[in-house]
Amino acid sequence: MTDSATTPRPSSPLATAQAQLADAVQILGYDEGMHRMLATPRREMNVAVPLRRDTGEIELFTGYRVQHNISRGPGKGGLRYSASVDPDEVRALAMWMTWKCAVVDVPYGGAKGGVTIDPRLYSQSELERVTRRYTSEIMPIIGPERDIMAPDIGTNEQTMAWIMDTYSVNLGYTIPAVTTGKPLTVGGSLGRPTATSRGVVHAAEAALGDAGVRLDEVSVAVQGFGKVGAPAARILAESGARVVAVSDEHGGVRASDGLDVPALLRHVADGGAVHEFEGGEAVDNAELLSLDVDVLIPAAVEGVIDADTARQVKARWVVEGANGPTTTEGDAALAERGVVVVPDILANAGGVVVSYFEWVQANQAYWWTENEIAERLEHRMLASYRAVASLAHAEGVSLRDAALTIGVRRVAEAHKIRGLYP
Repeated sequence: MTDSATTPRPSSPLATAQAQLADAVQILGYDEGMHRMLATPRREMNVAVPLRRDTGEIELFTGYRVQHNISRGPGKGGLRYSASVDPDEVRALAMWMTWKCAVVDVPYGGAKGGVTIDPRLYSQSELERVTRRYTSEIMPIIGPERDIMAPDIGTNEQTMAWIMDTYSVNLGYTIPAVTTGKPLTVGGSLGRPTATSRGVVHAAEAALGDAGVRLDEVSVAVQGFGKVGAPAARILAESGARVVAVSDEHGGVRASDGLDVPALLRHVADGGAVHEFEGGEAVDNAELLSLDVDVLIPAAVEGVIDADTARQVKARWVVEGANGPTTTEGDAALAERGVVVVPDILANAGGVVVSYFEWVQANQAYWWTENEIAERLEHRMLASYRAVASLAHAEGVSLRDAALTIGVRRVAEAHKIRGLYP
C-alpha cells in the first residue's frame, strides 16, 4: 500500500509503524481496502500557534492533532512539546495508540498531538499561553466523548490542567474528563503519574516469569530517566532487581553491583545531571544499549535500537518503555539473536489503562482508592500479556506480531461490525 501524499521517510517512526501494520495485515489475511482503512488517519488538524513572549516579541509554532482511528471509542493520546515534532511522528504515535488501546481492551481509539516547541526555552507563563491557544484552535475535534489528551514528552499535569480549564471555560462548566494525567485537585487519579512505569514492570515480570526467572534475579539497564524511566528504575529496585545503569539525553551512569536508585533520584530532584551522579561511572546512551545485562528498557524516544545498535544488544529481554524505540530493521536483528522483545503497545500501556480509569472516575464523579487502581492495573496488564504470549506461542510468532495481531484484529472487527456510512 503506497500513497505519495503519505509515504514516510524510510527511517521515520511512521515507516516503522506502517511496516508493523503491514505484517499484521498479512498475518490476518486482510485485503487492500481494509489495509488502507487501518493505515490512514481518520482525521488530522494542523494549526498555527502564535505566542506573545514575555518580552513582547511574537513567535509562531505549529500544532498538530491526529485522530488515527475512533471505531472503538473516542480518540486517546498524549500531547508532546518538542522542537522535533512533525506530522509523520504524530501520525505514527497516533497509530500505535490505536493498537495499544485495543491490545489492553480499553474503549478508545488512537490519537496524538504535538507542538513544535522546546519547552525548556520558555517561561511557565509562555507555555501556558501556548497551551491555551493550541487548545482553543483544536477545540472543534476534542472533548470527553471525542478525543482525550494526556501528558507526553515536554508536557505534564499542569499542561493538562490548562487544557481542561480552557475547554471548560469555553463551554461554560467544568469538564474534568477532557484530559487525563491532571493534578488530583482538579480531577486527576491516584496512581496515574507512575502508571506507565508500573505497567512496564508488570510486563517485564510477566515475560521473565515465562522463563522461570524472577525480578530479583536480574540486572537491568534503563535508557531514559524521565516520566517513564525514573519511576520504573525505582520500582524495579524496590522489587529487588539490580539496576546497573540509567541515562538521560545527556548521558548516564553505571555501577556493576547496582546503583543506589533512591540516591540518584534525590540527586536529579536537586537539579543534578544523571551522568554527574557520584555513585557510579559515566556511560553514554550508545554504551548503555550494549551493556551485558539481563533486561534492557528503552524508555526515551523512538528509533534508538536500529539495525546497528540491535547487534550490540546483549540483554536477553528488551521491554519497550518508550513508543517505537525499535526500528523494523532493529526488530529483525534482535529476533535473529533470540532476544525477547516485549513491544511498546503492550509494555507501556499502563499509562492509557490508568488514563481510562481516570476518565471513568471523572465521568462518574466517584474516585477510587490507590489500591483499587493498582490492583486493576496489574490485572489488566497481566491479562493482556497472557493473551499476547498465548497467541505468540500458538502461532510461533514474536510477542510484537502477536500484540499487533490482537490489536489490529479488534479494530478491524469494530470497522466490520459498524459498517461503512454511505
